[in-house]
Amino acid sequence: MIDQSVVAPAESAPRLPVRPSAGRFLILAVVFVCAACGLVYELELVALASYLIGDSVTQASVVLSLMVFAMGLGSLLAKRLRCRAAVGFGLVEAALALLGGCSAMVLYATFAWMGESRYALIGFSLAIGVLIGAEIPLLMTLIQRVSRQDAGGTVADLFAADYVGALVGGLAFPFLLLPWFGQLTGALLTGAVNVVAGGALVLWVFGRDLTGRERGLLLLVNVLVLAVLGAAAVLVDDFERAARRAVYGDGVRVAVQTDVQEVVLTGGRGGRDSRGGPLDLYLDGRLRVSERDEFRYHEALVHPAMSGPHERVLILGGGDGLAAREVLRYGDVRSVTLVELDPGVARLARTDPALAGLNKHAYDDPRLRVEYADAFAWLRERGPGPEPEPYDVVISDLPDPGITPSTKLYSEEFYGLASRVLAEGGRLAVHAGPPAARPRTYWTVDATLRAAGFGTSPYSATGRASGFGAGPDRAAGAAAEAVVGQDWGFVLAAVGHPPRVELPPDVPRLRSLAAPLLEAGVLGAERTRLRDLPPSTLVHPRYAG
Repeated sequence: MIDQSVVAPAESAPRLPVRPSAGRFLILAVVFVCAACGLVYELELVALASYLIGDSVTQASVVLSLMVFAMGLGSLLAKRLRCRAAVGFGLVEAALALLGGCSAMVLYATFAWMGESRYALIGFSLAIGVLIGAEIPLLMTLIQRVSRQDAGGTVADLFAADYVGALVGGLAFPFLLLPWFGQLTGALLTGAVNVVAGGALVLWVFGRDLTGRERGLLLLVNVLVLAVLGAAAVLVDDFERAARRAVYGDGVRVAVQTDVQEVVLTGGRGGRDSRGGPLDLYLDGRLRVSERDEFRYHEALVHPAMSGPHERVLILGGGDGLAAREVLRYGDVRSVTLVELDPGVARLARTDPALAGLNKHAYDDPRLRVEYADAFAWLRERGPGPEPEPYDVVISDLPDPGITPSTKLYSEEFYGLASRVLAEGGRLAVHAGPPAARPRTYWTVDATLRAAGFGTSPYSATGRASGFGAGPDRAAGAAAEAVVGQDWGFVLAAVGHPPRVELPPDVPRLRSLAAPLLEAGVLGAERTRLRDLPPSTLVHPRYAG
């Protein structure tokens, strides 16, 4: 955080209301608080950018690199304020509190009403970085005015207070601010703490050295910043509802922030508060399930994998219960284990009338057992060996591999773990993203499965343009149309040999999938093939967002 050291020019000692040692302690305490607030602003920008734009690695790199660059500029610009260090620091902290505190609301507003928040993100990263960078030179000047000490000792004290404050801010953000206050209120509260700490230091400790105009200016600015932050905190719930309507439309029925993600349900016909219309499920702002066409996706994912023994089935992901719905349609399925990271999604799938109706109350079936865990960790802890009994079918119903947190669930190591829980001759079905829209991602999944020892059979399915893919809707008629309208890509895999992509003899009646369409999906995926792609591993992920 601190990368500059500035030695203050000789000045007359200020008239302090406390002893110099106490004044020095107060300055270091404010350094601690400001460092904690500054890191919260940084983490808030990274978290919101990842949520609103996606690809957390790229967004973190952009935000942090811009802020560090801007901090250097701020340190240089602060040289002009050293002659009026006290009033300069007070104004810098007020501006930082206002920008940092309101940054989350402004970013969310630009995303909701303008559809794009990248430029706002860049602007806030630069502005906040400049202000954070200006803090240390000014604080260095103030602390040397209070207590004459060698520059090395002063820098060491400032570094210590700054880094400890950054530690506290970094821990407070995920463990206190987010779960207790949420992103918007948490940022506003941080801004309020920031402006109070900075204003109190300048107006109390250095107030006797300020002119009457400077004191009046600082007092007015701090009161105005607190008023803006307080008004925003009062209106934050109304703002969030309005922004949510702008993003999701007027049909929002359920909006829940779980420990993992934001879950929103719109439409649906299952409850008294329903506004009608098809049910849509959004996770962190991205459409994951649409009642209009989810059956196309889930039928294509599940039923080809059921061609063969399928008494024991493992579903990785799929907390909405829709993949389980298709599996449980087979009467000879003896047990289904569903591994879901987010208990909040499973709870909605079990209790929300519309979503439970869509999954045919799969969670009430005694054959279904739910494990709440990260799929990678769950497979790793299970370990090799004959006990417990292996699975005939494993279905990977996970987010697209292009989403950064999901890349480990599409790695060679992950598929190696999956192969250990498969029975001999068992089959693994993987949702691999759209082959037409993102062929490199899709065929990297195929290459990764083959590197893990699987034989693979790629295929695709068609559906509406509802956020899963990029193809137009096609009637389930001619096979040729299915190739043109493909939206979702899958890979069916088995250890050692590629399995046939076909429907089982005892397949239940399906709404969209038929043998000719499945054959066309195989041809459609093959036409996008990219050869000689390297596999994706934990230490070298190959997927792009």
